[in-house]
Amino acid sequence: MAAAPQLSSSQNDQSESESNVETFDELIQTLPKEKGWWTDLHMYKGFWLISYADIKSLMFIKQHFKSQPEDIILASYMKCGTTWLKSLLFATINRDRFDFSTHPLLTSNPHQLFVILDVILKQDVDLPYTIDLEAMPSPRLFATHMAYSLLPNSITSSGTKFVYICRDPKDVLVSKWHFAQKIRPKEMPPLSFEEAFEMFCNGVSHYGPFWEQVLSYWKASLEAPEKILFLKYEDLKREPVPQVKKLAEFLGKPFSVEEESAVEEIVKLCSLKNMKNLEVNISERFNSRVKYSDFFRKGEVGDWRNHLTLEMAEKLDRITNEKLRGSGLTFAHAS
Repeated sequence: MAAAPQLSSSQNDQSESESNVETFDELIQTLPKEKGWWTDLHMYKGFWLISYADIKSLMFIKQHFKSQPEDIILASYMKCGTTWLKSLLFATINRDRFDFSTHPLLTSNPHQLFVILDVILKQDVDLPYTIDLEAMPSPRLFATHMAYSLLPNSITSSGTKFVYICRDPKDVLVSKWHFAQKIRPKEMPPLSFEEAFEMFCNGVSHYGPFWEQVLSYWKASLEAPEKILFLKYEDLKREPVPQVKKLAEFLGKPFSVEEESAVEEIVKLCSLKNMKNLEVNISERFNSRVKYSDFFRKGEVGDWRNHLTLEMAEKLDRITNEKLRGSGLTFAHAS
């Protein structure tokens, strides 16, 4: 298994973090609160987040995280192909370091190979690893579901590169509902698809509203395309090889003519069929609530047709078209 990432803080950092607890607690008391899909959410700067993990981590990052120009941050809204893109990015950027027959992705879940900024505080969140930022090899690989506008200037104004992936919101809704059903605490009553649909349409969804989160990266990518690569799940599904080549070029490690077979090998290694059948992704866990197998379902484009009524689909398309109007961003399955 690849070496797991570990966050080390000096005693001074720890005492400073502790001194902010009262400020954090006071802040939470002032924020709007809603019942989420599997836990309560607080509205923070326009987005619904988990207070004890997301918001506290944002405060920690702003105060203590030091971005490096070589860092790479994979960003996404939940259930947009994050796990798949993590595997593709890791395999692409590290293709000179590992042989495909003994590749870390054969024994590690992709989430183990990235530091998740949203839950960087080990003491607050149940994670299968600890994080030592100083010991991480360059380029350091991070991941987040946070909107671009929520990240501190110390990250967004640095030389750090972002790779963002989005997806048709109808498929996002379906995938997220299935995920919520798996990780929802047993003491909570079941969440019907109809309830999830209304909550999603109203923007009440972890890291949402969906459209505002996506637009934060879309607009930033238009302003700085050399810094933010904006990908669509549907394009990656349709043409994985060209998209992986595009990813490599963006990361500054384009494939040579001689590496043509390597692109195919990476796509094969990171395929849903291969990944979901690996022992690590069958038997091991992300944390006490989430199994690695929970991150793999169908991975299909258009699965929303098996869940949404025509009226539901039309309503969600109307919202999407209204929210994205004038931005230049469209989804292939939106009317």
